[in-house]
Amino acid sequence: MVIDLPVIWAALIGFVVFLYVALDGFDLGIGLVFPMLNEPGDREVMLNTVAPVWDGNETWMVLGGASLYAAFPVAYSVLLPAAYLPIIAMLCGLIFRGVAFEIRAKARRTQHLWDLAFMGGSAVATFAQGVILGTLLQGIPVTNGEYAGGAFDWFTPFNLFCGLGLLVTYAALGCGWLLIKTEGDLHRRVRLLMWPLAVLLGLTIGVVSLWTTLGEPAIAQRWFSLPNLLFFLPVPVLVVAALVGIFLSLRRDQARDHTPFLLTLAILFLGYTGFIISIFPHIIPPSVDIWEASSPRSSQLFTLVGAVIIIPIILTYNSMAYWVFRGKVRQGDEGYH
Repeated sequence: MVIDLPVIWAALIGFVVFLYVALDGFDLGIGLVFPMLNEPGDREVMLNTVAPVWDGNETWMVLGGASLYAAFPVAYSVLLPAAYLPIIAMLCGLIFRGVAFEIRAKARRTQHLWDLAFMGGSAVATFAQGVILGTLLQGIPVTNGEYAGGAFDWFTPFNLFCGLGLLVTYAALGCGWLLIKTEGDLHRRVRLLMWPLAVLLGLTIGVVSLWTTLGEPAIAQRWFSLPNLLFFLPVPVLVVAALVGIFLSLRRDQARDHTPFLLTLAILFLGYTGFIISIFPHIIPPSVDIWEASSPRSSQLFTLVGAVIIIPIILTYNSMAYWVFRGKVRQGDEGYH
């Protein structure tokens, strides 16, 4: 039996990218809700909830980029020029966010400036990721295995709206995380903030879904033709159910603090599933599939051995960090050093 390595690599990269989006999504989300939670001590508590894990979360982005280059070099060589500016903006945002995280804890007179850097870096990185997502959904022109578009083809209303939609998604994830990790007055205000964010999340998902199906006939055909409709219908139904579950959980007591975060994470997973349904087997829609974009079989097999070794190691130390630093974070706890 011949193993279909491109399918295995596509599944691995899909898994790694989702872990990055889910894990780095909530700590980027904390930067997005920073402006709305500014009572004395709030921001120190918020940062301390992610201080032990935020840099480990970004490991998945590095692994995802390296895996794409190793397994699908054609896709890598097309995606970069198609989205050079958003990718550069994302990296700059992550750099500003990381530097602000390190320096803010020691700064005194300039702490407000590092707050701005943390908020701005989080917003720019998130928005750029949404633009890249929209660029993939709308499709990238390819000729003879090379990018055939312009430097600003990514600058479209749909892609910009996807950037705004991801801002809302990550902010909701950040609020969900803070509900798990905080208590007292900060917890109460985060709970109040989660309401409008959940409403905006539902609206943006609806707009992006409608815009995609109206603007991309091939995607609409895939979703709404029979029998595909019957197989894919659970995705939007479960999204609605998860949104309802968030609102119901916010009305109940704090014993269910984990529920809003888990349901927001479920919505993110369902949205990611919908994205894969819309483009698979293309890795650069609408014309380059995973087999056309693949590196030689020997290269994929060699790098697969390394991935099989390294992914469990990363999963183990990430899991240990979350387990060791579980529980509520309180004002006055040791800060980030």
